Amino acid sequence: MKTKTHLSPSTLIDLMESQRYGVEYQPIVCIKSQEIYAYECLSRFFTKDNSAIRPDLVYSSLHDSPLSLFQVEYQQKKLQLAYAPNKVDIFVNLDQDSYFSTGTLKDDNPFLKLFKGFQKSKIIVELIENSEINDAIMSLAMIDNLSKNNIHTAIDDLCNPQSMVSMAVIQLVEYIKLDRYVVTNRSNRNFMLLVESMINYARNTGKKVILEGVETAEDLRFAKQLNVDFVQGFFYQKQFKKVS
Repeated sequence: MKTKTHLSPSTLIDLMESQRYGVEYQPIVCIKSQEIYAYECLSRFFTKDNSAIRPDLVYSSLHDSPLSLFQVEYQQKKLQLAYAPNKVDIFVNLDQDSYFSTGTLKDDNPFLKLFKGFQKSKIIVELIENSEINDAIMSLAMIDNLSKNNIHTAIDDLCNPQSMVSMAVIQLVEYIKLDRYVVTNRSNRNFMLLVESMINYARNTGKKVILEGVETAEDLRFAKQLNVDFVQGFFYQKQFKKVS
């Protein structure tokens, strides 16, 4: 079970009122061509003195207030789309609770309208793998709504030991993102048999696999051995010009 940590109410209120928000774009690289395939849009938050606040800390604090969660998530998505690189596909994370907090799954859902209005390139929405069964149920409804509107989806953090694997969700998404836990536990033979089975499943069903947490040349060699489609991590943030 994940341990939730919260910001103090005063810190959270100050952050929301001042909107000290930022965005970072991390390259997702084709393993064969070593060219940028897409960028993942990542939320960034800052204190008054410009120190970084962990995004997971912000979002875990916001879960106690669904409307506040929506407000911050929606402003972040607007920022991410506004400064997104031209002519390159982008991946955006979206919490199921944010999507449902507006009470609608129809065409008037604010996130759906925002995504459909984006013209620069294709958007792939990343669903977070969680440990709650209700999250999986909401993910299915969210995927269905997005797919009906021609928006592609991905499952994030797969193989993270604190996440629950929803086979129904995995079957519906176009992209599977393997958590960095795969890289750090590559010597665990039994675990890797499971990872390889998941990659084979993706290959046989036409899904694309992205390996996160690639930080060294050795990690890249490991990714090539796994035969994934794309890689992401600090190794490429150092090589490609930073977009933020």
